[in-house]
Amino acid sequence: MEIKNLCVNTMRTLSADAIQKAKSGHPGLPLGASPMAFTLFNDCLKISPKNPNWFDRDRFILSAGHGSMLLYSLLHLFDYGVSIEDIKNFRQIDSLTPGHPEYGHTLGIDATTGPLGQGVSMAVGMAMAESHLASIFNTDDCKVVDHYTYSIVGDGCLMEGISNEASSLAGTLKLGKLIVLYDSNNITIEGDTATAFGENVRGRYEALGWDTYFVEDGNNLEEILKAIESAKKIDKPSLIEIKTRIGYGSTKEGSASAHGEPLGEDNIPTFKKNIGWEYEESFYVPQEVKSYMKEVVAKKNTFVDEWEKLLEEYKVKYPEKYDLFEKFMKEEIDEEILNDSSIIEFDKDMASRESSGLVLNRFAKLLPNLFGGSADLGPSNKSVMKDFDFYSPENRSGKNIHFGVREHAMAAICNGISLHGGLLPYCATFFVFSDYLKPAVRLSALMNQGVIYVLTHDSIGVGEDGPTHEPIEHLAMFRSTPNVSMYRPCDAKETAYAWISALKNRKTPSCLALTRQKLTNLEKTSNEALKGGYVLKDFGKDFEMIVMASGSEVGLAYKVCEKLLEENISTRLVSMPCMEEFEKQSKEYKEKVLPKDIRKRVSIEALSTFGWGKYVGLDGLSIGLDTFGASAPANLLFEKFGFTVDAVYEKIKKELF
Repeated sequence: MEIKNLCVNTMRTLSADAIQKAKSGHPGLPLGASPMAFTLFNDCLKISPKNPNWFDRDRFILSAGHGSMLLYSLLHLFDYGVSIEDIKNFRQIDSLTPGHPEYGHTLGIDATTGPLGQGVSMAVGMAMAESHLASIFNTDDCKVVDHYTYSIVGDGCLMEGISNEASSLAGTLKLGKLIVLYDSNNITIEGDTATAFGENVRGRYEALGWDTYFVEDGNNLEEILKAIESAKKIDKPSLIEIKTRIGYGSTKEGSASAHGEPLGEDNIPTFKKNIGWEYEESFYVPQEVKSYMKEVVAKKNTFVDEWEKLLEEYKVKYPEKYDLFEKFMKEEIDEEILNDSSIIEFDKDMASRESSGLVLNRFAKLLPNLFGGSADLGPSNKSVMKDFDFYSPENRSGKNIHFGVREHAMAAICNGISLHGGLLPYCATFFVFSDYLKPAVRLSALMNQGVIYVLTHDSIGVGEDGPTHEPIEHLAMFRSTPNVSMYRPCDAKETAYAWISALKNRKTPSCLALTRQKLTNLEKTSNEALKGGYVLKDFGKDFEMIVMASGSEVGLAYKVCEKLLEENISTRLVSMPCMEEFEKQSKEYKEKVLPKDIRKRVSIEALSTFGWGKYVGLDGLSIGLDTFGASAPANLLFEKFGFTVDAVYEKIKKELF
């Protein structure tokens, strides 16, 4: 036990030194939570530092991501490639140790965290993914998918609504391989949690269907380990509340200032003396710790070797399951699936939410690893895979997910499913409720996760439900978010191509804005839609104006162009289902579609005009909706707000001719 305590104190001093050198950071959590984190990594986690992305490893998410030095010190001790120099460069430009953990940037980090509550919610998704894949592939004698998901949370994580949303679902689903360690220190930035967080947390989690444990002394490694081992035996998620002292051992111990301020140059020696640290050198790792950790890491690295032997045995005994497992593990989707002609065949006009549902179900038969659902709007979103069961405690192999009315958690859970690997997650809600899930979409983009977001009822076409349910600014919101592909298809074929593009973009989250109302299938829509913007039709010769539109307004624009041609005004109609994909095209292609010498330009979209300026230019005209909608039948709303052939025609004539 003495060597383990020395390892814990090594983590504490590395954290304190790094934060002091950076002159910024959060020492409170690393100093208080190092015992639980070290015990978890040292005595519990099935990991292989030599192969940090090994599929059957246990997952760990530091949900309280501000305490990132806790994680970096672990990654250093456990030989994940984080050097002492990296520790010294904490929070510096281009370092491997940024202020909050970043997935894909530093080996050994399973998720980007920092926005509180999202980490533990992603852990729920990982646990769901593990149980789903285990039900498909495991046999009695070969458990090729068999790992736990762990998360460390703080008081702040558990105050955020998203954590309760996700924890409620986790309890309902009885995710027994999810274990959460709660760093319970009763302190936030503003002081004692009693001022805003006086509830019985364990009581709440018991009500949510979790098993709970209590460790009174956060420095007691034996009790922490005992609680984790007990939790692993229970067939429901577990919360282990571990009482700690924020900023343990420092002059700031137990105070709010320990949360997000360096200890201070003068206080570092006092802190080290208080914890019994006998070494004067900064950023020091004792030789005893190095020797001990070398043995621990060597043992950890045998886990992947054992699993690979098991997988070889599995390959021989269960060749069909093994072949399917290999297909699930592939990151890219086979082109022959994406090019299947049946995906884009439609025999009638329909709302794009309906055509999306058809496309989803066609892909569900071709892609066995699709896994997703809706925030209680499946019938409206057309997001149910009809020939497949729902995921539940009794049926882990179900492909459909009941997320319940939990948009924010739903998106974060899908991030966790995606990060876990092996599955293609999607989720659905009304477009207006994307306000609730936007923070998780942002993390999808930051982490390069190809989650697909199906967002229906995309304009004032929602109709009678009125302005609370009619999105206006939401297209602009996602179009302005880096690394997000925002699609708004104009008919069934463009909807199919939006799905195809989204499935191709495995490193980019994709949002599909889809209509409630019926859309006419246009003759000229084609696979050019994959380029994001393309010439749908030139009306007349030597066009003098370009009309651009997306979604339901492309059909409107088509009729406007026909009417303008009757006045001998030749136009080019450009369908713009995805600005982000269009921007990826060559300068030559973009010039071909939108020639710079054509200055008369019009955009038509029954949503905010924000963002169209770069395409219409100073001489152009953006026709949109920069006010909230109203409650009435959809056709009356389009008339009221000027989205009719005559109204748009008159506006163009007045403004540009």
